[in-house]
Formats: sequence, structure tokens, C-alpha cells
Amino acid sequence: MLKLSRSIPRTSLAGMKTSSPGRKRALPLTKRFREALSYAARLHAKQKRKGTNEPYIGHLLGVASLVLQYGGGEDDVIAALLHDAAEDQGGLPTLRTIEKKFGLKVGAIVEACSDSFETPKPAWRERKEAHIAKIRRASSHVKFVCAADKLHNARSILADYRIIGERLWKRFSGKKEGTLWYYREMAAAVRRPGSDPLADELDRVVRQMNHMAL
Repeated sequence: MLKLSRSIPRTSLAGMKTSSPGRKRALPLTKRFREALSYAARLHAKQKRKGTNEPYIGHLLGVASLVLQYGGGEDDVIAALLHDAAEDQGGLPTLRTIEKKFGLKVGAIVEACSDSFETPKPAWRERKEAHIAKIRRASSHVKFVCAADKLHNARSILADYRIIGERLWKRFSGKKEGTLWYYREMAAAVRRPGSDPLADELDRVVRQMNHMAL
């Protein structure tokens, strides 16, 4: 098995020394955001959401919208647009391109939001357990973007479940039990110290998912 590993010495995923996202009014977006939006659209142009014909860019825009709604800064919203870019579209070479184009802070968030760069990937449960543990130790910015990602996914799952019912779980490697477990654990892992409205909303939606799936 070929295992790729990489560290970013100038950036700490566990504690970037920056203000916490969602705690103050977000700054205006600049040309960097427009460039990230264009880059994300190109990278994911042919990708669809799992089990649907929905263009994947819709998910990325949804996550970015949540980051803006809950007070994230420009680095956070750029990372939201690119949070799946390395994992789905090129691995570590794509991550290095993101760092070069948008900075080490954005790159660190994207790296932390990626559950694996190994080839082949580890088994689903092993991979998800490792990812949850990584998110628990991560910076506030990583948890913020990850919470927005999981909230958008959870809302989509809930909406689709209302339409197609139990057939929904066939889309996911973890099936019903594993998927519900994963979202419960992630809802806890992304919670930040103090008031955290985004994590609160994620927790509410995940509880609805579990209740509806009983």
C-alpha cells in the first residue's frame, strides 16, 4: 500500500494563532474569493453529489454560504469552497496548489477537512474514526468549516430521506447505522468552546436525522 503523508511546519492544525471564526463581523470578500470560486468550479466541473445528478458545486456553494451566514472570514469561506478539492480532485498536489494560490491557512483547513490521502484508502470505519479524532484536536477554523460542511450534508440527507426513505442509505459506504453514527460523532467533534450557534444547529439537524430514521 502506498501511503502518502505530509506535514505543514509553518501552520498548526491544532491551534492556529488567529481569532476564532463566527465571533465577529465578517470582512468584505476580495478578489481571492472570486478566484477560489472559479478554481472550485473548474476542479469539480464534472463531479456530481453522491447518488444524485446534482452538480457538486452546489454543495460547495452551500457550505460557503453557511460559513458567511455564521460570520466566517475570507480564509474560512475560501476553505469552504475548496474543502473537498484535495481529497476528491488530485490529492496532495492539489493541496500544494491551494496553499500557493490561497495561503497556508486555507491549505491547513482544507487538509484537515480531508479524511485521507492514502492510496488505497483505509477501510471506511477506520478512516472515519481517524478523521473524527483529528477534528476533535483541530483549530477553531477547521471545526468551523467542517461544521458547515456537515450541516449542509445533514440537511440534504434529511430532505432526501423525506422523499425516498430507506433507499437513501444505499448511497453511503457506512449504510444507515454507520452514517448516523458518523454524524453524531462529528456533531460533537466540531463543537468549539463557548457559544457555538453553528454547532448547535448541526446538533439539532443530526438529532432530527436520527429520530426520523428510527
